[in-house]
Amino acid sequence: MTAPIPPRPHVVIVGGGFGGLFAARALKRAPVDVTVIDRTNHHLFQPLLYQVATASLSPGDITAPIRWILRRQENAAVLLAEVTGLDLSRRTVRLDDEKEVSYDFLILATGARHSYFNHPEWERLAPGLKSVEDGAELRRRFLLAFEEAERSEDPARQRALLTFVIVGGGPTGVELAGALPDIARKAMVRDFRRIDTRTTRVILVEAGPRVLPAFPESLSTHALRDLEALGVEVRLGQAVTDIGADHVKVGGERIDACTVFWAAGNEASPLARLTGAELDRSGRILVRPDLSLPGHDEVFAIGDLAHVTSAGRTVPAVAPAAMQEGRSAADNIVRTLRRQERRPFRYVNKGDLATIGRHRAVADFGRLRFTGRLAWWLWLTIHIMYLIGFRNRVTVLIEWAYAYFTYQRGVRLITDPAPPAGMRA
Repeated sequence: MTAPIPPRPHVVIVGGGFGGLFAARALKRAPVDVTVIDRTNHHLFQPLLYQVATASLSPGDITAPIRWILRRQENAAVLLAEVTGLDLSRRTVRLDDEKEVSYDFLILATGARHSYFNHPEWERLAPGLKSVEDGAELRRRFLLAFEEAERSEDPARQRALLTFVIVGGGPTGVELAGALPDIARKAMVRDFRRIDTRTTRVILVEAGPRVLPAFPESLSTHALRDLEALGVEVRLGQAVTDIGADHVKVGGERIDACTVFWAAGNEASPLARLTGAELDRSGRILVRPDLSLPGHDEVFAIGDLAHVTSAGRTVPAVAPAAMQEGRSAADNIVRTLRRQERRPFRYVNKGDLATIGRHRAVADFGRLRFTGRLAWWLWLTIHIMYLIGFRNRVTVLIEWAYAYFTYQRGVRLITDPAPPAGMRA
């Protein structure tokens, strides 16, 4: 039996990513009070995080404070806290300070983490890319590899330091692999005296049969040709079997490399397990067509935390889908308040894009598919449009223009010079 709705319902949104933020905004004029809870104080534009990792952009260029984003939404409040527990029967969430926040409606949008396929020990050696901290750590390791190679007297050690292995051929892995050769062979050539950065080796390892598996096969093939034209060594149909401080094993082959980046898999936030709901193999909550949890009409799961189907297909874990799900969950809350029937979620695929390097990209808009310069310019334009905040758009545009005309990267900053394990001989 559905519980009675109070005069001014309280909607709690856990997570300030694309899904949570768009849900909060969609409730701006609804007769509800909204509380957004996030363990960071900022919204991150994750599609450009790889550019932080490759010293192209500063973390501040692709983030915006959640409080600032919602500053004009009078029915919204923000809490900087981590949710450590859920009590769906009492309709409360428990925070890291043991305080509880009650809700009438709950939207869970805490995203996903890296999946190391039952090898958690690899995370220390091969960091992934999900947060601002991750981006800064990848940038640190990338830049330190050149610094350590400059110090080394051993040619074999220099080769290992100038070898970068990227695990995973999805958009993040492909974009990282496409960016690294351009930086090493163009931006850094004159910076060092004892090493030739043009000898940098970039290896992309994908266990599946092709890169960008979510794209049509023709675009995957084009992306592969672009990567190879940049000098990236692509290993398809081969899985990583071991990662050490100074090597990676791919099948039976040992590759001497001191820097490994992980872009191979995702698993849902641990919060999914606290709901008691049925999960898929990636730990995502199996939600109903209206995005609510079975048995709990008042609880919604969206974004990377939820396994959502639309028109008989699984909705991809991408930012546009999370935005649409956030709006849909908010709309169904409003419809519930109005005693109207809820609407099932319908995903509208507005297209998929991935950039491989300068003037190299692929774009899939259903019947329309683009490659090369046109796709690259589309990628630039769309990402600028989706950035939150006028300042961020202007700053990113300036940084991109600077990099385009000079081949330089303006954020080559190492804040912690201590090398990771295996990098210092």
